[in-house]
Amino acid sequence: MSEKRVVKVGSRKSQLALVQTNSIIRKLKDLNHDLEFEIISMQTTGDKVLDAALSKIGEKNLFTRELEVALEKHEVDFVVHSLKDLPTTLPPGMVIGCVHRRDSPYDAIVMHPSNKGKHLEDLPDGSVIGTSSLRRASQLARKFPRLKFENIRGNLNTRFRKLDEDDKYAAIVLAEAGLYRMGWSDRVSQVLKSDICMYAVAQGAMAVECREGDELTIGLLSQIHDPNTTMQVVAERAFLRKLEGGCSVPVCVDTEVTETQVRLTGGIYSIDGSRGKVDTVTKPLPTGEPKPTVEEKGIYLSYAGIVGHPQLSHEALQTCQDVGEELADIMLQSEAAEILKEAKRETAKAVIAEKQRKEAEKRMRELNELQV
Repeated sequence: MSEKRVVKVGSRKSQLALVQTNSIIRKLKDLNHDLEFEIISMQTTGDKVLDAALSKIGEKNLFTRELEVALEKHEVDFVVHSLKDLPTTLPPGMVIGCVHRRDSPYDAIVMHPSNKGKHLEDLPDGSVIGTSSLRRASQLARKFPRLKFENIRGNLNTRFRKLDEDDKYAAIVLAEAGLYRMGWSDRVSQVLKSDICMYAVAQGAMAVECREGDELTIGLLSQIHDPNTTMQVVAERAFLRKLEGGCSVPVCVDTEVTETQVRLTGGIYSIDGSRGKVDTVTKPLPTGEPKPTVEEKGIYLSYAGIVGHPQLSHEALQTCQDVGEELADIMLQSEAAEILKEAKRETAKAVIAEKQRKEAEKRMRELNELQV
């Protein structure tokens, strides 16, 4: 009896990351009984730096760099990510081999136990809401100017502990998909649909990153590559990439893909939420004889870093990418361009201030050590 091939899978060490990685592995195991899977987990920069808001750290690949290094060194065969954590431009030689079916893309409110069952509009003036996201804070500050939105960092378990064991936060804002995957949906007091808070690019979708040209792995992953989700996130990632945005600027989306068309609504907000611009682009999906998304054996076309789907034509995915880029062009030719520039300037200043704070803390520690 021959030994089963072992596929090595990279993952962050957080509980949510491991839950997500195991869910991908289970689906692949169900379809490939001849394979074994081994998880290799590691901490990323974003997991280690917990004393600053994500936007103040000043790096785009906070939750992916260490995993991608392992992938490049062939220490793992593929890596499971929350797709919203993946920069829109991947390192050379890397592609997104598949996008799993999207769970809820929306944000959710988790209340302090004393506020259980309430909505944001029910909270008293001055209540503090915890969120690590500029996108959430800017939109919600615009909708609920009487509430305060402050940074809260840490994995889901840490944020729950900060909420429940301290009276500082009246509520926290989290991705509904993460709460669902952790089995904590019972803590959700309110789901924020797009009329209140549009979601992040690719929020709610899991992605698997692998080496470009790794035909064996890409073929394996194609079994769980979801066509509708792929079309949605290609449009969203193309939009964000053209804007040159990221977690450092408040950019948000709302997307719908039907059998006949793709619709992308995007928003750009100032850091404080006082200014914003929202626009929409809709395009019909092409009909007729499709062109495949594989150029030749082992060479896959990619769209916003995502390899083509075996059930989708090149024309359909190119249309989705065009929608995202067209919406970005519209934004960049409007008042949104100045809002975006201002947000980037403010974020850059915050990054410098954070670095100076850390340097001052380091000098103080060194002085204290000399005095001891």
